[in-house]
Amino acid sequence: MEWFLNYETLATLMTAIGIITVLTNIIVQVVKKATWDKIPTNLVAMVVAVLLTMAAFFAFAQTQSIKITWYLIVAALVVGFMVAYAAMFGYDKLKEILHYNTRTGEGDSHA
Repeated sequence: MEWFLNYETLATLMTAIGIITVLTNIIVQVVKKATWDKIPTNLVAMVVAVLLTMAAFFAFAQTQSIKITWYLIVAALVVGFMVAYAAMFGYDKLKEILHYNTRTGEGDSHA
């Protein structure tokens, strides 16, 4: 079976990236309690994100009968680093936005 990227596959991959980012946030928040003084939190987030992304990549490749090549593995690693970045900085920005809305009590009233 020839594999190609279509809209359905792209939507699946984008959804998977979002889910992996959320799972990374959840796992890091739980693990952070045990490794607070021992391992930097950003390193934990990086490792968790890359491991989850690689696991999802291999599972997706298996279910879609995709031949795994070196450049697909490199692409999955790059996506893992992007997920780690989103998990590390996206969570902080979300907290900042939510804190701003609760602090002002109004949300964005300038629109």
